[in-house]
Amino acid sequence: MSSRQMGKQHTIPLKISWAAVPVVLGSLLLASCDSAGAGEPSVTFTKLPPSGDGSPSTVYSIEGRVTGGKPGQQIVLYANSGEWWVQPSTREPFTNVRPDHTWTAQTHPGSSYAALLVRKDYQPRPKIDALPVRGGAVLAVVSALGPALEHPVGKTVTFRGYEWQARDTPNDPGGSQNSYDPANAWTDALGLLHLRIAGEPGHWSSAEVKLSRSLGYGSYRFVIRDVSHLEPAVVFTMLATDDTAPSREMDIEISHWGELSTRNSQFVIQPYYVPANTIQFQSPAGQMTFMLRWTPGQAWFRAYRGAVSRWESTPVSEHVFTSAVPPAGNELVHMNLYVFSNKNNPLRHGTEVVVENFEYLP
Repeated sequence: MSSRQMGKQHTIPLKISWAAVPVVLGSLLLASCDSAGAGEPSVTFTKLPPSGDGSPSTVYSIEGRVTGGKPGQQIVLYANSGEWWVQPSTREPFTNVRPDHTWTAQTHPGSSYAALLVRKDYQPRPKIDALPVRGGAVLAVVSALGPALEHPVGKTVTFRGYEWQARDTPNDPGGSQNSYDPANAWTDALGLLHLRIAGEPGHWSSAEVKLSRSLGYGSYRFVIRDVSHLEPAVVFTMLATDDTAPSREMDIEISHWGELSTRNSQFVIQPYYVPANTIQFQSPAGQMTFMLRWTPGQAWFRAYRGAVSRWESTPVSEHVFTSAVPPAGNELVHMNLYVFSNKNNPLRHGTEVVVENFEYLP
């Protein structure tokens, strides 16, 4: 969950029960065909993501087919989470229809999903209370519930007395699609936490862990081994985020964001695109300590050389945010090592980050 992404949230990794999917999809295909009159275009789902609570940080694939369409027509997707939200984002509201009449896209989870076949002049709204009906620039509409879910406990890692859950579902931090493998997160014989990006160019798997419970206001301390070796396309972030609402996130981020000329670290209060909410600095080579002291209306960040335990020590960088600081709620601490998409400097090799210590003091 990166500062490159608006309003992030996280969900506990879930396992899909696909047993009922063929029946659901078959019913959808029949219903969609029946609803279209003779000669009228129609749109159907051929793959539906699971039903779940809205989460801008979790994404799934969704697929479908258009019948009776014409060149230039496009798909607009919505996911329902209290209201209908355009997918995959307000910046990318359109999905192209392939020459073979199929389409594939990404969507954030919702209780149900909708696909609109539209003309080029259609202007989708980011959020709507009710789906539009066929007419004008809207040529066809289909909606359906996602398949049911099971909720087993996924892989957990014990680190410094806390239980952390390893992500096993896709995510798009920083607007970059990433796959996650729980095997990329583990602790060694010394109790150190390892996070790894594994695979090969074009087929990377990333690592993320999050605390199983909320800690609230207090002081947070992370001790990290040297990260100066990280390629420009690698992002390592330590953050606290609340899933119940957007822009309730505070980040410590280590990355060049794909560019060699930028500084390699920043403190962030979401939303990142507000200039006062991002403070960049340079982390030196070697072991580093990062701290966050969070109190009502204030988030005080500090970065130190070496393994530092005292707040009074002289920092490499520090900043106090007093605006846009979220109140305590259901926030969870995450540590995320992922690949940032950049054509100029794509990731060439797998990498690893070692977290030596995490500490929380109320």
